Amino acid sequence: MKNTNPYRFVFAAGGTGGHLYPAIAVAQYIKKLHPESEIVFFGNKDKIESQVVPKYGFEFRSIWISGFYRKFDLRNLLFPVKLIVSAFQSLLFMMRFKPRVAVGCGAYVSGPVIWAASVIGSKIILLEQNSYPGIANRLLERKANEIHVTFEESKKYFRFKDKIYATGNPVRVDLSLIDKNEAAKKFGLDPARKTVLILGGSLGARSLNESAARIVDLFEKEDLQLIWQTGKLYYDEYKKYNAEKIKIMPFIEDMQAAYSASDLVIARAGATTIAELSALGKAAVLAPSPNVAANHQYFNALALAESNAAVLIEDKNLTSELKNKLIELIKDDEKLKKLSDAIKTFSKPEAASVIAQKAIGMAEQIN
Repeated sequence: MKNTNPYRFVFAAGGTGGHLYPAIAVAQYIKKLHPESEIVFFGNKDKIESQVVPKYGFEFRSIWISGFYRKFDLRNLLFPVKLIVSAFQSLLFMMRFKPRVAVGCGAYVSGPVIWAASVIGSKIILLEQNSYPGIANRLLERKANEIHVTFEESKKYFRFKDKIYATGNPVRVDLSLIDKNEAAKKFGLDPARKTVLILGGSLGARSLNESAARIVDLFEKEDLQLIWQTGKLYYDEYKKYNAEKIKIMPFIEDMQAAYSASDLVIARAGATTIAELSALGKAAVLAPSPNVAANHQYFNALALAESNAAVLIEDKNLTSELKNKLIELIKDDEKLKKLSDAIKTFSKPEAASVIAQKAIGMAEQIN
């Protein structure tokens, strides 16, 4: 039987939360505007998306594709085979589902999915979260109808300038602050004590974890509390520090509570993290990862630091600077308030809504 529902969308998103959560935000707004929409996410069964997407109520389909390792690795020999198989997996699904619009959010999973959607005539939207666009989006830009970027400076890396919109990075519908007392109690913490949140991303950040481990005694000494997301790769190494005032977990499911319970956030400077911090007005210390293309996280953080909207500590200086900077900020309510107010000016809370409406408009144009 022919599917007559015009609101059929596919999303290619995953690998990390930075690529996944903006896609979820757009999908949520599409569902909010058209509850009858049919939405399918593509990703890798071994990555974060396979766990997170179903929890948000969206269908998830796995393809074989995985990332290309930057350093020499024998697993790279399989990459061309995985790419071809994933392209055919995607194409077979597209021929049955016939999505009106496909949304690619960067990373390796976008390649075969967006290619397959373009073959059957779907409209294509690309989302670029970082200041320096990834390889997937630069390769796919010719097939795109629109490209929505987070940073103005991203535009110079694309060839088709008329397709680009500086819309901002979509933030999830369910991301908002709740009562701090309620949030702290969810982690078994005292709402009256100052609380620090350390985030190394869904996979974790070794240098950030190592620096946190060096200052765990500070939390008892200064009567502070810590919510510490180590990442799944590092949890076993650091779980020994779990204590009454220190809550350690591999991955935080309830980020709404974690942000709400915290007075200061220490995190990497990925575009999605910055978008969430900006939307919620959270005072932050940003320690950009040095292991990213074109050092884009540093430039993400620098833009905020130059506007006094966040504190920037380079990765190489974490060991020497983190402890003193933490003490300086957490004890000064006025500084925390100034950082909070300033980072709010970087927020574009309408981004998810704008992109969702663009996708809906494209779907309605197709006969």
